[in-house]
Formats: sequence, C-alpha cells, structure tokens
Amino acid sequence: MNTPQNILRRDAVERMTGLPKSTLYAKVAAGEFPKPIKLGARAVGWLEHDIASWQLARIEARAA
Repeated sequence: MNTPQNILRRDAVERMTGLPKSTLYAKVAAGEFPKPIKLGARAVGWLEHDIASWQLARIEARAA
C-alpha cells in the first residue's frame, strides 16, 4: 500500500517555487512542471513529493 502524501494547494506551491500562478500553469501546459491533481470542482493541488523532485532537478541542472 502506498504511503499518503501531502497535497499542496497553489499558494503553497507558489511560495515553495517562487513562481507566480500564470507561470506555474504555463509550465504545466508545456510539460515542464508536474500536473496538479483535481481535488474538487474548483480545487487542485500538487503532491509535495512532485514539487520537491522538480526542485531537485532544477538544482542538478544548475550544477551540470
């Protein structure tokens, strides 16, 4: 069985990444950022693990 993960709402993702809402969604559309999961009719969130993995990939790309 999978371990439950934290789901972050958009405002938390913006704070973690430093990216504004428009850039987040543009990167999602371009396949450059993890897709959100639908939580309800008008609510989405991102898995904390996906955001952390994205951040680590940016750090590793910088070192290359």
